[in-house]
Amino acid sequence: MNSRNCIIVGTGPAGYTAAIYAARANLAPLIIEGNQPGGQLTTTTEVENFPGFPNGIDGPQLMENMRKQATRFGAEFMATLATSVDLKKYPFKVTLEDGQTITTKSLIVATGASAKYLGIPHEKELIGKGVSACATCDGFFYRNKIVHIVGGGDTAMEEATFLTKFASKVFVIHRRDSLKASKAMQERAFSNPKIEFLWNSTVSKILFDQAGVTGIELENLKDGSKKERKTDGLFMAIGHQPNTNFLNKQLALDDHGFIKTHEGPYTSVEGVFACGDVQDPHFRQAISAAGSGCMAAIAAERFISSKM
Repeated sequence: MNSRNCIIVGTGPAGYTAAIYAARANLAPLIIEGNQPGGQLTTTTEVENFPGFPNGIDGPQLMENMRKQATRFGAEFMATLATSVDLKKYPFKVTLEDGQTITTKSLIVATGASAKYLGIPHEKELIGKGVSACATCDGFFYRNKIVHIVGGGDTAMEEATFLTKFASKVFVIHRRDSLKASKAMQERAFSNPKIEFLWNSTVSKILFDQAGVTGIELENLKDGSKKERKTDGLFMAIGHQPNTNFLNKQLALDDHGFIKTHEGPYTSVEGVFACGDVQDPHFRQAISAAGSGCMAAIAAERFISSKM
């Protein structure tokens, strides 16, 4: 049975940053990459708000740079999935998809949260080409353009309001005739002249050409009628699903399944740390994820030192 000082499950800005710091601390971390090495940023095009890149950088390139930096300091990567963990005994045990089991003195969870999509044809292949699940990340690219956003909760209202800083018009598509958002968020959205609501509706089709999204087909859920609408962008704001199933509820989670942390990266189990979107339902930015990855690695190094 293999034994490690530190295993990091997941990549992206959080996992890669944790790998860099853990490797530089001579922990020789093992990173379990998962089924999407690099995380959600590998599906984006240009990232303009990550510090240090005044002209922006492609998401996949940024992730590749981070991976190379971690490798330079001795981090080891495995292109596989962690299917389960045993946190009840120390050292912890991580089981991989091929059945291999590895023990570790510390565990950093950086598995992220997957944006929820509608499940309609072509939406995934059009991410970065007119389809997005992050207004903060991509809103800038829709200056003076028309966009549609799907959702009815606080996140949808917050993202719709943010998009009005750039877009000429923001249409909110909601399945019902009333919002789930808090009263304050509703009032904020209703009072914004750039926001218009399309009630009792859902997107049934995305229209596109070689350049990307050109429009959508909207279905009225009351009478079943369908109508095409032009749009430059389609944003999904129907929530995120934290990737925590492999933990089998051995860490404390909040009501939405995100890992509960305190004082930065500390979880309910000593020696287990969490960073990035898997424990952050609010900000979900590359830079905040990277910062939390740094904290997780430093905390892991201090924990291991305390055991010596």
